[in-house]
Amino acid sequence: MLPRTLLLSLPFLAACSSAPNVTSVLSPYRIDVRQGNYVTQDMVARLKPGMSRDQVRFALGTPLVADMFHANRWDYVYRFEPGRGEVQLRRLVVFFEDNKLVRVGGDVVAETESAAAATPASAARVVEVPTAGK
Repeated sequence: MLPRTLLLSLPFLAACSSAPNVTSVLSPYRIDVRQGNYVTQDMVARLKPGMSRDQVRFALGTPLVADMFHANRWDYVYRFEPGRGEVQLRRLVVFFEDNKLVRVGGDVVAETESAAAATPASAARVVEVPTAGK
């Protein structure tokens, strides 16, 4: 009985092999994953040298990384992983001396569409906060 069933099912199995690949047509939905602190160019523009830690926290939010070994440095890290596409990573570092803002550095992606069209997406800018004397 078993060999007869196998012989009868063989043509059906052969027909399935010529069917289009189902996985190429159907794919699972993938959600967008956002992690960390989203810092915009406008938020960075609010920073002025000499601001206190509380003022910087008010402008940028609580830092993702406040390392006890580097107490004068706050790291704002943002990672965006779309369901389909490339992963985007932004990083902003804020430096303090005597609890006052001294400088800001890191990758800042242009916010406006015209600037994004002018610069490649992988390009990054380093933003430095000017000193009060300049």
